Amino acid sequence: MRTASFRFGLSLAASSIALFAALPASAQSAAQDEPAAVDDVVVTGTRTPSRSRLDTLAPVDVVTAETLQNRGTTEFAAALAQSVPSLTFQRPSVTDGTDSIRPATLRGLSPDQTLVLVNSTRRHASALVNVNGSVGRGSAAVDLNAIPTGALDRVEVLRDGASAQYGSDAIAGVVNLRLKQAASGGGAGVTYGQYLTTVEEARGERDETDGQTVTVSAWQGFGLGSDGYLTLSAEYLQRDPTNRSGVDPRAAAGGRVTARLGDPEVDQWTVFANAGKPLAGGWDLYGWGGYQNRDSESAAFPRLSDNVNNVASIYPNGFLPLIAITSKDASAAGGLRGQIAGWDADFNLSWGRNALEFRTENSLNATYGAQSPTSFDSGGLIYDQLVFGADFTRQLDWGLSAPVNLALGVEARREGYEIEAGEPASYNRGPLGGNTSLAGGAQGFPGFQPSNVVDESRDAVGVYADIEIPLTDSFTVAGAVRFEDYSDFGDAQTGKLSARYDFTPNFALRGSVSTGFRAPSLQQSFFTSTSSVIQNGAVVETGTFPATSLIASTLGARPLKPETSTNYSLGTVIRFGGFDLTVDAYSIDIENQIVLSELINRSFSPQVAGLLDPLGIQAARFFLNGVETRTRGVDVVGRYRLNTETVGDFDFTVAGNVNEVEVLKTPTSSSVLNPVPTLFARSRIETLQQGTPDTKVSGAADWSYGRFGATARATYYASVVQPGSTAASDFSTGDKTVIDLEGRFQVTDRIGLAVGVDNVFDEYPDFVPANLNSNGVVAFPFYSPFGFNGRYGYARLSVKW
Repeated sequence: MRTASFRFGLSLAASSIALFAALPASAQSAAQDEPAAVDDVVVTGTRTPSRSRLDTLAPVDVVTAETLQNRGTTEFAAALAQSVPSLTFQRPSVTDGTDSIRPATLRGLSPDQTLVLVNSTRRHASALVNVNGSVGRGSAAVDLNAIPTGALDRVEVLRDGASAQYGSDAIAGVVNLRLKQAASGGGAGVTYGQYLTTVEEARGERDETDGQTVTVSAWQGFGLGSDGYLTLSAEYLQRDPTNRSGVDPRAAAGGRVTARLGDPEVDQWTVFANAGKPLAGGWDLYGWGGYQNRDSESAAFPRLSDNVNNVASIYPNGFLPLIAITSKDASAAGGLRGQIAGWDADFNLSWGRNALEFRTENSLNATYGAQSPTSFDSGGLIYDQLVFGADFTRQLDWGLSAPVNLALGVEARREGYEIEAGEPASYNRGPLGGNTSLAGGAQGFPGFQPSNVVDESRDAVGVYADIEIPLTDSFTVAGAVRFEDYSDFGDAQTGKLSARYDFTPNFALRGSVSTGFRAPSLQQSFFTSTSSVIQNGAVVETGTFPATSLIASTLGARPLKPETSTNYSLGTVIRFGGFDLTVDAYSIDIENQIVLSELINRSFSPQVAGLLDPLGIQAARFFLNGVETRTRGVDVVGRYRLNTETVGDFDFTVAGNVNEVEVLKTPTSSSVLNPVPTLFARSRIETLQQGTPDTKVSGAADWSYGRFGATARATYYASVVQPGSTAASDFSTGDKTVIDLEGRFQVTDRIGLAVGVDNVFDEYPDFVPANLNSNGVVAFPFYSPFGFNGRYGYARLSVKW
């Protein structure tokens, strides 16, 4: 099926190119009367000034703030995924911290293989590493939702490998968040929405009205003197949880829904500032900063009244442990731009920090019996990053059709990572700890132990050179090389070659070949914990160990190495009048991909039991290299603008992505144990290959006429597989199409009102069959690329001044 979809994508691309390249000259001439193509100037993927979206040597999507805000969701990552065909944003649930810090994927690759920039400067990652059964397992990615849409002017998404230009992580591409720059004006908005849905799961049907969400946002521009700006943005969001679990069939459940599968409860506020001021001598001072505080609460698996780890005197009917996270995310940056000896120079310093504080609520430590607390401080994670950059650009006159653009630069980075222990009761074995049938620590999320505490850091320095040469008016070539050195594993070198040929003003071909890399994150290198992991429906006390630890090395781990990639792309740009079309095919080969190993259980062999029993755990896992993948796909993006005097203005967009991920090689164990444990099993392979849709197509129409406006959008998602330990235990989402509608009315020049419905027809992924859901918890696959919450209605009031 995946290969067939890829061939379909190639056929679609070839047909699109042939059709529009072959349009007769008369049709192209007639099109000149149509509105001019929207051709935004971009700064991502090129260091040549004033290069437009349709003139780039690699594909770049531009998503405006207005586009992001004309959505039902106020969650930035979800809104961006609706706008970019190759971006997917799942909504994992019952996966501990990943429920609250949810990652996005580009072209089906790992979330940490996409570099995120703010105003073209590297953004810091989250302190969380995803260790449970979600898409992106084993990654530590940037939390896109830490920046509110109200602070953004636009988002540029480079869909091409760019490690030689930007450094580590840019294997799948680059997301550049560009902040508002306003010296005057402002606006505010209030959005309210909730789910109005019928939940049809394997064991019954019920109506739900939940997930009530209120978002209040505002921004204001201030002048700094006569020529500077300061733009302030703020947002507050409060969201109630949703629940799409099914009826629990176990006798002690009494026919109830005992679990909570869905969006976490969230209460968050965010502030951002962006400023710039010209100085004497032609220099500009600029800077930005932001802070977000997010309190979220999600659920673990339920413990029924007859569970051995329940204490009836505390919870006579059983209990549902809750995992609460407070995420405090801070960032600041500043820089100077000017000229030095004919070079445009840019010096900048940026800092970011993400601190996660964990609490386990509505729980207990069974080894304390009736004296157990029910609320626990479970410890914390901290990641911080300091980056200095110096970039120099110069236009060189080589007697060609246009100046040659040469860029040179250096980047120095310091990263730090910490794990803080929780309170003793969150991880200890109490007075009843001699009973080996009882699990120690807080149920649902045991706290980090003193043995888990780490405080590690590393340094990295990179230098690059980047050149674009317009050989003729029609033919441009570009090249980039980069060298980086890391204090913990050594150096890496990457390169990129690109070219573009414009056959006519309406038709061009472009392509590139590049190498890339991603350094192992500090989170992957040093994360360690003891936690409750669900394996085949049972709770398994599991230790996660650094690859360099004695236990991990005995089980087959080796020190982590960088991931490396080779990227190829070939595409076309077609434009005339109000129409433009881009078609880009790509192939990405990745070696030494870093993954999280399988759980190696004590029951595997007496040798493994001898390693784990002294630590009081039942299984162990660790990070390792060794997965090789090949990703092939096609992106097609078409847009047409039509302005009429009688029925208004229309903006039509069709965007599609066909993507196939193939696992070519899996890790082989170097363990000294006999027999050798399996390090990477079938379910992990299938998650990489089928965990994101192989086909996603979205069509949207925006209409405006006087004070009225509307948006209609349909998005097709091919079926996604959420794999089990065997093929018989797999379940899938099915092929689904989701319809969204929004209507807008401008009450006055300053006041606007919008109402809409996302998922008008209450579409759900296929429910999980009853025989694969013995406890009712996972009633729907949380791998679903459009979520599993159903119909969502909303209203938005906006004011501008």
